[in-house]
Amino acid sequence: MKGSWSLFAALLFILVFVATKLQYEHFKIERRWDYYLGRRRAGSSLLPRGIVQSTSDLQLRPLWTSSRPSFLQDDAREKSSALLAVPVGLKQKRNVDTMVKKFLSVNSSILLFHYDGNVDAWNDLDWSNKAIHILAQNQTKWWFAKRFLHPDVVYIYDYIFLWDEDLGVDNFHPGRFLQTMISEGLEIAQPALDPDLSEVHHRITIRNKKEKVHRWIEGMAPVFSREAWRCVWHLIQNDLIHGWGLDMKIGYCAQGDRTEKVGVIDSEYIVHHGVPSLGGVSGNKAPSDRSLDLRTHIRRQSMAELEVFRQRWDQAVREDEGWADPFDDFK
Repeated sequence: MKGSWSLFAALLFILVFVATKLQYEHFKIERRWDYYLGRRRAGSSLLPRGIVQSTSDLQLRPLWTSSRPSFLQDDAREKSSALLAVPVGLKQKRNVDTMVKKFLSVNSSILLFHYDGNVDAWNDLDWSNKAIHILAQNQTKWWFAKRFLHPDVVYIYDYIFLWDEDLGVDNFHPGRFLQTMISEGLEIAQPALDPDLSEVHHRITIRNKKEKVHRWIEGMAPVFSREAWRCVWHLIQNDLIHGWGLDMKIGYCAQGDRTEKVGVIDSEYIVHHGVPSLGGVSGNKAPSDRSLDLRTHIRRQSMAELEVFRQRWDQAVREDEGWADPFDDFK
């Protein structure tokens, strides 16, 4: 009888020990999950740290190569420091060709957003296979940017040029522009406008021949640093595709004092031809009643979106008690 109790006690001890051990292991697993979920990005928590790549790029890769693969090389091919992203239609093909060649001369990556359905018609340009082409019918620059220029996708680029297609670049050099942007400490910038040849929306963007830089920005030809773009991308509203009102709030993304970090570079200037794209006509064609009507509808939509954007901003400011306007002292 005594031996039976000893055996029972031993078995009970083993069961308690195993149960305690299992509980301890379960506790460790729970703590590890808490760490992963609390400290690491959703989606990567199931993976070991060393295999996680949280950013991407827009570099085109060959299907194969006869030389040593770039991922095995310590010094892979030179990466682009800037990305030019432009919404394009076939009507502006010649102008875009000139623009792209300027940027390729300084090893920029090229991303074209085709809003008119014509992609194959660009294949005859010698640089076309070096660019990335994205097609979505009748969509705007800000619609494309919100969906295809996520900060983690364009992270390798020091600067993002988010330009319109109707800009003349005869007096513009992207390399010199970026040198000035860096030397002046600008996080958000644009080239000045030639006052004699441009359609001007804001006179403060006109070139000042006596200055190298002055302060302002609008949404036609903006250039963003990596960190500024991360902020601006979050500012772009998913459903407000015309982007009206953004230029009045972009200064909040300047990584500091917007009176110092945002500016127009006068030494490198462009021409804004002001050619209607979505809903417009091209060349020497006289505008039809239909095209005028479409432009009217687009402008009304833009104005409506501007009012919605203002309301959302005001509501967000009221509801976020922890947010303090860094520019209150300048108002």
